[in-house]
Amino acid sequence: MPIDALSDPTYLRSVIRLSLTVSLLAVLLSTAVSLPIAFAVGFADFRGKRFVTAVINTGMGFPSVVVGLLVWYVLSNRGPLGTLNLIYTPEAMIVSQLVLATPVITGVALSAVESVDDAVRDAAYGIGGTRADVALITLKEARYGVITGILAGFGRAISEVGSVLIVGGNIAYADGTSKTRTLTTAIQFEVRKGEFETALILGAVLLVLVLLVNGVVLRLGGR
Repeated sequence: MPIDALSDPTYLRSVIRLSLTVSLLAVLLSTAVSLPIAFAVGFADFRGKRFVTAVINTGMGFPSVVVGLLVWYVLSNRGPLGTLNLIYTPEAMIVSQLVLATPVITGVALSAVESVDDAVRDAAYGIGGTRADVALITLKEARYGVITGILAGFGRAISEVGSVLIVGGNIAYADGTSKTRTLTTAIQFEVRKGEFETALILGAVLLVLVLLVNGVVLRLGGR
């Protein structure tokens, strides 16, 4: 018997928990990768900087199904990391969302860093600030743009369907609880069954979660 997401709160909680866990971890790791890249490119002046920026911007619109295929190949038995047995696991989904979110966070954060007035950096250097001090001051000035980038990355991650479906498989355990089924793939599953009311309510839950996370992040950012 198929399990109705509305009549089984255990199923719904497991889907929500997995969605948040995978997306938040992916965005956390992506932020740790993206911000150093954004600051390194934003502060530096080197040949090929425009090319690097163009690559980052191109990555912001990279097709998710292509990312899913690439991650699937790398993690599958025939791929270079097949021995880790990560395919069709939450870890594979985190990798996929990490790849998708990183260009988004990097691109928006880079734009925010480059928009900081040079006079701010010059003033920081003028009073004896080190490079680390200047980076911190720049981060403070660009914090709203950085926060926007993180939120955009989270939105891309938690709303993802194609890549997580490929590498995760949309799997539920025998008791109906989620192994690799997220809110987005659960919506797709319910639509295919013809359970449109259930799909709509799952969509509403997804929207509420995104709004709540955005509110918390903005609150922490002091906006």
